[in-house]
Amino acid sequence: MFRRRISLSLSAAAAVLVGAPLLTACGSEAHPGAAAVVDGERITVSHVQAQVRAVRDAQGEDEQGAELVENTGQLTRGTLGTLVFQRVLERAAEDAGVEITRSDVQRARAEAERNVGGAERLEEMMIRQRAVAPERIDEAVRAQVLVQKLAEKLGADLRTPQGQQAMTEVLAETSEKMDVTINPRYGAWDDKEITLVDTEEPWIRNVSGPGPQQPA
Repeated sequence: MFRRRISLSLSAAAAVLVGAPLLTACGSEAHPGAAAVVDGERITVSHVQAQVRAVRDAQGEDEQGAELVENTGQLTRGTLGTLVFQRVLERAAEDAGVEITRSDVQRARAEAERNVGGAERLEEMMIRQRAVAPERIDEAVRAQVLVQKLAEKLGADLRTPQGQQAMTEVLAETSEKMDVTINPRYGAWDDKEITLVDTEEPWIRNVSGPGPQQPA
């Protein structure tokens, strides 16, 4: 979709997190209503749910809606993983002295639209292939540009295993410094893999596991 596809050795292209102390199963006394806490800042459950609803609304308007919903059964968890990953990526870029402007994002989006055949086609591809709602496309494009510019700053060629490994190591180090904490109902954060993983505590109800789930 973009000129260069990112192929990091991260589990699922943009997920990340936690080896830090977990929140309690019902939320956290210190951080009530938090789905995650990244570097002391909360990602609220309501924010995650709002993004999930936006994706479901967009999927519902697509002619392949039923199939898209079926194929994104772990949407809530994936959305949280992406939100955490974006924060880690932003910090890694900042630490490396990488800056991008709104104009950079606009140019990258315009190029993507030209490459796929227009703005509507890009929206269609983003909701179908990446479960990104139309109003979140700029955020996804920004992340793409940040990855590319960070790789350039590091001298990492993401087309090679060595370049991918170099990028992964930088993001993993950044993730560890940011002290990511995940509400265990969503899983746990693996700093080294930069992704959400299943919790090991059998008494915690995981929102993305088998069995009854909260409505997305």
